[in-house]
Amino acid sequence: MTSDTGVMLHEFLRSPMQVGAVAPSSRRLAAAVTAPVPEAGDPVVVELGPGTGAFTGMIQELLGGRGHHVAVEINPRLAGSLRRRFPRVEVLTAEAAELPRLLAACGHGSADVVISGLPWASLPERTQHETLCAVREVLPVDGAFTTFGYVHAMRLAPARRFRRMLGVNFEEVVAGRTVWGNLPPAFVYHSRRPRDLGPMRRLSGHRRADCACAATGGPGNG
Repeated sequence: MTSDTGVMLHEFLRSPMQVGAVAPSSRRLAAAVTAPVPEAGDPVVVELGPGTGAFTGMIQELLGGRGHHVAVEINPRLAGSLRRRFPRVEVLTAEAAELPRLLAACGHGSADVVISGLPWASLPERTQHETLCAVREVLPVDGAFTTFGYVHAMRLAPARRFRRMLGVNFEEVVAGRTVWGNLPPAFVYHSRRPRDLGPMRRLSGHRRADCACAATGGPGNG
């Protein structure tokens, strides 16, 4: 058992709803999830739920010292480990739903790419809603959001609900090929062109905290 696997298993047993996985993601899955990281310029790349850093290391490789890499990890032990291993990454110990406030505090008005390692299928419905709203809020019209799901869980109600939410929040949602070499096998969601749901919020009378964009019966409800 590798060191990262041992850490992940330990933290999963402590907080299964927060960690959501018993082993780190494979390098092949990491490559698929981090594909939208720009090859040039100084992008702002946000990582949600980095865990032991399987995606973090790949993002750092792709950036090669460019841009800004902000990682949001709710687990204090994992966050501390990431800070020691990746000194160039700004690691924040907080909830992903706080992303707009966190980015503003870091001096960033938006993110070019948001990459998520969050266990969406194990998150409560409200947390799914609020976190996706936060992601959409920090992305410009040409921004990209990638995350992944496990093949064995894709037919479960929380996973199906999350897929519908993606369609509500983004105009384009594409599921990539299955990465069979991952444990367990996984696939990547590539989402682009965040929708402007301001009119929906105003018509429904919702406050931002109520996350009116959470409605799962809207556009893209396939």
